[in-house]
Amino acid sequence: MAFENPTREEIADILRNAGNIAVVGLSDRPDRTSHMVSAAMQQRGYRIIPVNPGAAEILGEKSYPSLKDIPEPIHIVNVFRRSEYCADVAREAAEIGAKVLWLQQGIISEEAAAIAESNGMIAIMDRCIKVEDSIALGGR
Repeated sequence: MAFENPTREEIADILRNAGNIAVVGLSDRPDRTSHMVSAAMQQRGYRIIPVNPGAAEILGEKSYPSLKDIPEPIHIVNVFRRSEYCADVAREAAEIGAKVLWLQQGIISEEAAAIAESNGMIAIMDRCIKVEDSIALGGR
């Protein structure tokens, strides 16, 4: 069966109930898409936790080298990495008990989605979390 993203209503529910959002590949450079999207989500009231081994802090939050290093529960793992890295991110997200694996717009990995779903996570691919938040919740 081919992969299908959750419906807009399901995505709205995911975002409405979102706890911590770990952003894998969050850049500390303000001109990067990952930074702009995460900053907008943070301004909308979401808790963003950066995952970037090359930065100590991004958007005023401590940055962690990996998902496993984050000392609090993660609800959504939002991924800004190339497709070939997503399966490993999915495995790590499963290890920490994340509920949602969200691959940003332009990122597709059937393998990562299968890993997520086989570990009880909801998988979303090729969708921008900021755009979906605007559509589903009117930007909160």
